Amino acid sequence: MSFLTVGHRGVMGVEPENTLRSFRRAERAGLDQIELDLHLSKDGELVVMHDATVDRTTDGSGLIRDLTIGEIRGLDAGLGERVPVFQEVLDAVSRPIQAEIKDVAAARVLAGVLRERGETGRVSVLSFHDEALAEVHALLPEVRTVLVSGESGPDLVPRAQAVGARLVSLDLTQLTLAAVRRCHDAGIAVMAWSVNSAQDWALVRALGLDGAATDLPEEPAA
Repeated sequence: MSFLTVGHRGVMGVEPENTLRSFRRAERAGLDQIELDLHLSKDGELVVMHDATVDRTTDGSGLIRDLTIGEIRGLDAGLGERVPVFQEVLDAVSRPIQAEIKDVAAARVLAGVLRERGETGRVSVLSFHDEALAEVHALLPEVRTVLVSGESGPDLVPRAQAVGARLVSLDLTQLTLAAVRRCHDAGIAVMAWSVNSAQDWALVRALGLDGAATDLPEEPAA
């Protein structure tokens, strides 16, 4: 695969994260893919937000799972942006999307939307939760699954293989050359997060990674 640049929550370093404004900015910047996060609202909608609560990124408070989509849509997510649902992002951008499942319960709902919308080729499904990826892989084996992990120990390759993942997304600060080689030897590509500084990009190159998730619209000069 060619080197993959991914806009982390859009371009959260310069725009309100996980908003349509941020995703459109990432697309205009020419990033290859756009990453976002998913939770389920009280009434079962796919809410695009990183945290389990709305407190940090909006002017509201409370757990996403305790709020209806109507209540969530009434919040300001920064610069007047509203919290989008996943289907709105599908309509707003044309780039491939990396959809990260934060709430395991969202796996089946996401699979249903991808099937209904015919988006199984454009959307990759990411998660720290092996069970969420396994469920998506079982329901939609044609969808690319990506295992996300903060660690890169010896169990990484078998975990990825068990959920059908041919790409892993790892914390750059925890990556080692040995871990990258283990993945590559197993035919598994490796990308890292979050890659923002010139030093980060230099490490990405030194490790021979296949991609990087960044908060910024442009790669810093080395």
